Amino acid sequence: MRAAVYHGPGEIRVESVPDLEIESSRDAIVRVTNTAVCGSDLWFYRGQSEREAPSRVGHEPMGIVEAVGDDVRSVEPGDRVFAPFVMSCGFCEFCRKGLHTSCVNGESWNGDNGGAQGEYVRCSHADGTLVRVPERHADDEDTLQALLPLTDVMGTGHHAAVSAGVEAGSTCAVVGDGAVGLCGVLAARRLGAERIIALGHHEDRLDIAEEFGATDLVTDRGDDAIERVEELTGGGVNHVLECVGAASAMETAVGICRPGGTVGYVGVPHGLDGGLDLYPFFGDNVSLRGGVAPVRAYAEELMADVLQGTLDPSPILTKTVDLDGVPEGYRAMDERDAVKVLVKP
Repeated sequence: MRAAVYHGPGEIRVESVPDLEIESSRDAIVRVTNTAVCGSDLWFYRGQSEREAPSRVGHEPMGIVEAVGDDVRSVEPGDRVFAPFVMSCGFCEFCRKGLHTSCVNGESWNGDNGGAQGEYVRCSHADGTLVRVPERHADDEDTLQALLPLTDVMGTGHHAAVSAGVEAGSTCAVVGDGAVGLCGVLAARRLGAERIIALGHHEDRLDIAEEFGATDLVTDRGDDAIERVEELTGGGVNHVLECVGAASAMETAVGICRPGGTVGYVGVPHGLDGGLDLYPFFGDNVSLRGGVAPVRAYAEELMADVLQGTLDPSPILTKTVDLDGVPEGYRAMDERDAVKVLVKP
């Protein structure tokens, strides 16, 4: 089989790797038909996080089940499925709580599992991980593209909105105009927010934010952004979605949060080597909730809305490549020529 392999910062190659086989009775082999390049992939691509090289990459798989182990009950060969960015057993303490990303048996999509930016993956916990797409929708390409973001960024944006306590009639702000931030706007609208302030710096992405339901756009940075949101809202918002992870984004998030409000954070933390100043949270009784998103817990409810036609995050997929085009997909996202790249092996 062929797959994208990381060989060091800025170097992604598509090459032949060993074929995957059933190794456990709970395994499934999935032929990947749709996947994506994620913003979090750019951290190792840019050399800003450590990653073993060489290693297979990608963590947002959708495809057709090719084979299953003897104990798999939820899917069978021929089923169209998608999977979240980590595998989970479905039965441990944390999976039962809806914290699938803390699964004690969990695994990542890399190494022996194949990496989702390739022709096949091996899911080591098929029943606890794979989400079956109903047969009547299994070959509808528009529907599949709308479902693909549920593997990561749509569920992550939803987790930010839930963590921030967004509810019907509320006013919220979304910090970040990447794929997660845009999905956060969509999630806030889905939860009934009356006013959604999107903070970002890229006109094309803020156009998508408006399409997704943002009522106000703020392009200022730092203290200017905080002042602008305070002007718009008379002192800040009760619900803030932090979807970047940088120290500056967190400072903006707490700066625009109204006393007694909540910041829901899902941005992968970086640039916080000096620590996070907790006094602004303490001084204004601002709550901080969130973390790595347990997207498997949200998959069925979000899929139901996609299939009903009331939720469509696919506009974030602004560039499409085949497997050989994965290196170009990384380059496009690194240079901000694409919001998120769809890969069709």
